[in-house]
Amino acid sequence: MNLKKGFVKVVPETIDDLWHLYNIIYKGDEVYAYTTREIKQDEKYARSKRGERVSVFLGVKVEKVYWDRLLGRLRVHGTICQAPDIVPTGAHHTLNIAINTPVTIVKEEWSRNHVERLEAARRVSEKPIIIVAIDDEGYALATTTLYGVEVKVEEKTRLPGKLEAEKREASIKEFFQKALESLRQIWSENRNPIAVIGVGFVKNDFVEFVGREAPEIAKSIVDVKSVNNSGVAGVYEAIRSGVLAKTMKHLRVLEETEVVEEVLKRLGKGERTVAYGLEEVRRAADFGAVELLVLADTVLREASDEKRLSIEQLMKNVEAKGGKILVVSAEHEAGAKLTALGGAAALLRYALPTNSS
Repeated sequence: MNLKKGFVKVVPETIDDLWHLYNIIYKGDEVYAYTTREIKQDEKYARSKRGERVSVFLGVKVEKVYWDRLLGRLRVHGTICQAPDIVPTGAHHTLNIAINTPVTIVKEEWSRNHVERLEAARRVSEKPIIIVAIDDEGYALATTTLYGVEVKVEEKTRLPGKLEAEKREASIKEFFQKALESLRQIWSENRNPIAVIGVGFVKNDFVEFVGREAPEIAKSIVDVKSVNNSGVAGVYEAIRSGVLAKTMKHLRVLEETEVVEEVLKRLGKGERTVAYGLEEVRRAADFGAVELLVLADTVLREASDEKRLSIEQLMKNVEAKGGKILVVSAEHEAGAKLTALGGAAALLRYALPTNSS
């Protein structure tokens, strides 16, 4: 990292590292990495002929960044700004940044928010958590990520009632076996910690079942908690309500959820130490009242050049007056709620004076 010269060299090691880079690389930055490009013997006269694809080190002036979660990579598209003589500068090219791909990012100015995000990514070593939501109505398995929650499996069922004891016992055993097999497939990849949640006592019975049938997996169960909703809704409830705080204390998605819930709580109570919408947040920043500026990542990513510069100026203004910034992923529930508020909110140190108009 050499911020005086404006560049940072990184090697993403996980999908979450790629997610951090997606939130750091903006239009106008320069990104350098090894890539392949088709080289024609004579660019001018040989357009109809296919050229040879060679490995080259290229720099592109960023125009667009695509987050390809399914393939586990970033696609950074722009015009070539630096390349070997065999490659024409000014042409368009897309860099595919995958895990273990060294990449250099150059910015005119690195904001404190971006530097802190890189530092946090370097420190994070916790494994994602597998959340098992299980009750009479079925089960759902999800894994936590820094950009939200990824639902892996969702199965609906209808178990016989308690009056049909024999039938219910056989059905529950079959149901638990199926849930355990789904869990085993996900757990065996990285042996992640597991949290089991659910309505009623079925979750506790499942934990006992796992203890008998798969003691090696049972050792990874770190938390068992009650929630009010079944399935995927129960997973989001567990994150939103903080019942998994012990398990997820270092995960960014929990921090983002807690902050957005605090914004909504203050709004719901009619408190004046909160602002939302860019115009109101900007006014609060001018007063030096912003303790924490909260922005949806899409607000920055999808803004026009003029609007993005205006938002970056707002961020600098907040930082200059001692405020902090949190960029929230729109890929999970809390991010969607923030987007509904216009994508920008702020927790304030004190209430603003009312407009005299």
